[in-house]
Amino acid sequence: MRYLFLSFLFLSFLSSTIAQVRIDPAAIDIIRDSFGVPHIFAKTDAEVGYGLAYAHAEDDFKTIQLGFLSGKSMLGLYKGKSGAQIDYIAQLLRCQQIVKEKYDSDISSDYKKVLEGYCQGFNAYAKTHPKEVLVKKLLPLTPQDMLAYSMLQLAISSGTDKALAQIYNGTIPTLSDYNSGGSNAYAFNSQKTTDGNTYLNINAHQPLDGPVSWYEAHLCSEEGWNITGALFACTPSILLGTNENLGWAHTVNFPDKLDVYQLEMNPNNKTEYKYDNEWLKLEENTTNLKVKVSGITITVKRKIYWSKYGPTIITTKGIFALRTGAFFEIRGLEEWYRMNKATNFTSFYNALKMEALPGWNVMYADRYDTIFYMSNGKLPIRNKNYNWKGTLPGNTSKTLWTAYHPIEDLPQYLNPSSGYLFNSNHSPFNASAKENNLHAKNFDATMGYETWENNRSDRFMELLKPLNKLSYEDFKKIKFDRQLPEHLNYIGCNTDTLFMLNEKDYPAIADMIVTLKNWDKKANIESEGAAAFSIMYYYISDKIYKNQKGYSVLTKEKSIEVITYAKKYLNSNFGKTTVTLGEYQKLVKGDKTIALPGLPDVIASMESEPYKKGMVKGRQGESFIQLVNFSKEGPKIETIHSYGASKKEGNKHFNDQMEMFIAQKLKPMTLDKATVYKNAERIYHPK
Repeated sequence: MRYLFLSFLFLSFLSSTIAQVRIDPAAIDIIRDSFGVPHIFAKTDAEVGYGLAYAHAEDDFKTIQLGFLSGKSMLGLYKGKSGAQIDYIAQLLRCQQIVKEKYDSDISSDYKKVLEGYCQGFNAYAKTHPKEVLVKKLLPLTPQDMLAYSMLQLAISSGTDKALAQIYNGTIPTLSDYNSGGSNAYAFNSQKTTDGNTYLNINAHQPLDGPVSWYEAHLCSEEGWNITGALFACTPSILLGTNENLGWAHTVNFPDKLDVYQLEMNPNNKTEYKYDNEWLKLEENTTNLKVKVSGITITVKRKIYWSKYGPTIITTKGIFALRTGAFFEIRGLEEWYRMNKATNFTSFYNALKMEALPGWNVMYADRYDTIFYMSNGKLPIRNKNYNWKGTLPGNTSKTLWTAYHPIEDLPQYLNPSSGYLFNSNHSPFNASAKENNLHAKNFDATMGYETWENNRSDRFMELLKPLNKLSYEDFKKIKFDRQLPEHLNYIGCNTDTLFMLNEKDYPAIADMIVTLKNWDKKANIESEGAAAFSIMYYYISDKIYKNQKGYSVLTKEKSIEVITYAKKYLNSNFGKTTVTLGEYQKLVKGDKTIALPGLPDVIASMESEPYKKGMVKGRQGESFIQLVNFSKEGPKIETIHSYGASKKEGNKHFNDQMEMFIAQKLKPMTLDKATVYKNAERIYHPK
């Protein structure tokens, strides 16, 4: 009888626990506005998570699945060998194992409900749309699966893919879809604005398609969650955006986040490495990678290793280990959730104090006239007696860091007297007016912060210089600027010589030299100079990427080679050398193709990839834009997306924002529930 009573208590407790996350889809409203953007309304945050997963799956179920397949090391079952290589990385980094070990202790109980709600929404969509499921073994999705994928993604963002590529001499994929290029973030407060309001530019330049392309949404619960912005596939909250009181932007930063060690191996035992005069055994496991080949699933066994430093790789050149804070942290998604729900700067800063995000600049503004910028990072406290820029000795505890700098140690600015802050992936020591800027010498050199400038940072300073104060229209003009600065400043690539040649000395390419000299350095669609320069830029970049010497700083001979190539390219593909940027570069989505302005590293940036018939199409850059004008009454928000709200071909919102995007026009966005319902295109419940 006693055991029966205890069993009853246990079952009652279990039922109570499940009931806390049991969700009725009928209690969730998904509102689609006139652009198809989902606005999710529900009583609880967990229900909003359910609604977000369901709405996002309606718009891009395939991409979400690809992400979670990576986290579960199942991508090989869908993509074959290329997917299995990514599965190997997830296994090497122990993503699933570390999440399993830390989930109960590290993730808060209220956030577990949000994760569970999202999983239920994802699983519900999969159940009602079985023909869209890529790999049945992916289901059911669990919160642990979500965190394993986020760990993989955050590790990649910390440079793991590039380090592995170097170690394996390029035989491991770099996961280039995860890497971002340029971004811009600006904040101005009443010290610098004509109307006394606070402005925020949210403008992260991501790939236009793929796992880290932007998805716009509005999330609103009765538990204090009301935010609009953008997120990636597989994320259950906004990653950058604006709530009723504040907003923030991210840009990529480049402090030293990851270390590579070379282990000293025992000549008498190849599985032992020296550590403080002891021989320690490498941890060895076998991973079974499932690979779909010609419709047949095969199992490939691979050894994976772990040392005190972290994941360890055996090569013919030696044994190497990797270490970065992202390998040991599972709370990144929760930190973003806390940022979503912050109500003022104090609560926002407390969210940052979780120190769960491995990188990214944070640009902040709020309705209370506060602006803030920090070059964020989960940066180790390192022994200053070693060169942390190179490969480190993996035989001593002196190079094995175990603690991290608190965020108070990181470069940051709060309400500078200049009234503005900015970042365009350049030095955190040039974030405001000269008198407000920090100095690199005052920070731990082992953090390895970047100190360079680029075209976008130089151009921002050119535009701001004549403005004592700026209006909201001035703010927009800066954000949408397509002009390169007076002196070009491409990082790792000096192109000045291209503009110094005398056309009279080189009759074979005289017309191209004149085109370059006459170019106003604007990236407009009618510009012939922009098209010619773009072809030259991609040619040079490809040579540098392939480690071919002589292209980082162009000699006269190399400049002639580059210009000759561009002329031949234009003649071969277009039958002429007078081609405009709009003829050469396109924005393409489905059956819609539009002339696309923009160049790499202009403020309104665009990088392209080969398309067809010599043309290129936009790949990465301007994608999701949110501009915010904060007054004491709250935020006025405007947004635009490069394509549309849905990534499902056939949906009318698949590419309906393209014309506005090209014209640099924005659509209004609101956090007001009554307005959303009043202007709804469609109101429904998830299933």
